[in-house]
Amino acid sequence: MVELVATRLAGEPGVGELLVVGPSLGTSVEALWGECARRLGDFEVVGWDLPGHGRSRSASEPFTIADLASAVREIPDGRDAWYAGISVGGAVGLQLALDPGPFGAVAALATAPKIGDAQAWRERAELVRRAGTGVMVSGSAERWFAPGFTDRRPEIAGALLTSLLDADPGSYALVCDALAEFDVRDHDAKVPVLVAVGEHDSVVSSAGIELAGCGHLPAAEDPHAVATLLRAFFTTQRGAR
Repeated sequence: MVELVATRLAGEPGVGELLVVGPSLGTSVEALWGECARRLGDFEVVGWDLPGHGRSRSASEPFTIADLASAVREIPDGRDAWYAGISVGGAVGLQLALDPGPFGAVAALATAPKIGDAQAWRERAELVRRAGTGVMVSGSAERWFAPGFTDRRPEIAGALLTSLLDADPGSYALVCDALAEFDVRDHDAKVPVLVAVGEHDSVVSSAGIELAGCGHLPAAEDPHAVATLLRAFFTTQRGAR
């Protein structure tokens, strides 16, 4: 089983509804979700890190998006919960929606049932294995953020790009391999799913709510808008549980 480290980002243990949040490839969940989590004060927000990212240990064996979803399903430890994820974290959310366990609804941001091209993911995996995650920094800075964001909020952009530099190359590559195989286009969700994508997202173009002024990492780019969206969505789902 894949080992993931979960970190409380906001709220008190056992106080309020539990919201589990997931990261994008190359980011730590604290850098990506920290400010947004603090704006969700009526939830206990717990984030998980991808293998070899943030606080999670490196992985040496291949895994799938379904394996990540299985590990995330254990985080609530018997409690009812909600789930929100960005990019690969959102892909994990779409996988969870097929077999949700404790999760009553899923918010999938900046993601799709199939992301990109399998061969392109395999080529990126091999590049990072050879050259390290530093080779991805320039391109990620362009893909991740809406125009002008790095100038307006250099400390946030810098923290996210630093988390990319700090990520274990082998584990990053294994996530790429998992994304190459991920495809849930012909599967039906068992719980309500909210889909949202940034106005300037050049990575995915899923139909859904458009987040104005955002690129591929909306929780960091506009934490207030994302927190407001998530609070409204999960509030409407309470009566359906």
